[in-house]
Amino acid sequence: MNQPTKGPEETGAAPSGDSTSAVVSVDRIGPPPWPTDDPFLFCVHHHDAYPRSDGNQAPAPTLAGRNIGSDFSSKDGWSMYHGSRVPGFPRHPHRGFETVTVVRRGLVDHCDSMGATARYGAGDTQWLTAGGGIQHAEMFPLTEQGRDNPLELFQIWLNLPAADKMAKPHFSMFWRDQVPKIVGHDAANRSTEVTVVAGRIGGAIAPAPPPDSYASKADSDVAIWTLRMSANAHFTLPPAASAATRRSLYLYDGEVKIGDDAPLSGRCRIHLRGDRSADLYAGAKGADLLLLQGKPIGEPVAHHGPFVMNTRAELQQAFADYHATGFGGWKWRSDDPVHDQDDGRFAVHA
Repeated sequence: MNQPTKGPEETGAAPSGDSTSAVVSVDRIGPPPWPTDDPFLFCVHHHDAYPRSDGNQAPAPTLAGRNIGSDFSSKDGWSMYHGSRVPGFPRHPHRGFETVTVVRRGLVDHCDSMGATARYGAGDTQWLTAGGGIQHAEMFPLTEQGRDNPLELFQIWLNLPAADKMAKPHFSMFWRDQVPKIVGHDAANRSTEVTVVAGRIGGAIAPAPPPDSYASKADSDVAIWTLRMSANAHFTLPPAASAATRRSLYLYDGEVKIGDDAPLSGRCRIHLRGDRSADLYAGAKGADLLLLQGKPIGEPVAHHGPFVMNTRAELQQAFADYHATGFGGWKWRSDDPVHDQDDGRFAVHA
């Protein structure tokens, strides 16, 4: 996925100033992509109220008035992105990092230059190591003709260290029954559900990341969790493994208070101290949060469009290699392939 880069809208109020607070700072954030810290590069939350299908997996309403090919308008609650008929992101290349796509509702159709393909969604996660170079398409098929087709997903870009930037591309699927969840209850029996895409919490251990992933390194301390807190619930985030770990908590719906600090609502990124636990208290309507954490890689980042390397010369080489080789070419019938209307969730690995 490619989107225009946007930074924080403003810096929120400072935490209480208590030296024991788990909160370092708070940033108010606007529409995605959201700002991230090393080792993460990018985070976007797609939340589209897609309408019913026209019978061919495309929106039934007219597309008139949209900037087809680059529609990020959220007109009527949804965007076509770079799709011209079916919403999504047609064929595009990547090199030097990984994409982690966590789908909460809706479906994604994947095809890539390795020959792998999949339809996944409704709780599934795809983890793709682009490494030395890959092309892929990510389309959002609308399979329901008689009702709306809502889509909600996170796509997160995780950097690769210089030693692994040219690793062999690797495609992994974490089906929803493989992704562990824990449900914690506070003293009043109010619940918090934590979905563990990467890392571990308590006895819940995420599936193994791809072999060349930064997350596969024992000391990376990478974690990707989503948290859904019921109204007025209390939940304690345990500390990370290391004080050097950078930890960001994104509030994207509801209200939350952390320790004795003031309640937060609206979209914001909360920087947490890695070596401290954090007491979370949801507001009256609950709270939805995303946690990203990891030890910084600490290397220079040269980023241009779909490529993330360490130097400008490496970026130039990435573009040259892509134009020369196509990163394996493209075997699919179009740049925006979708699977058959009645296909269920599946994966075919290269």
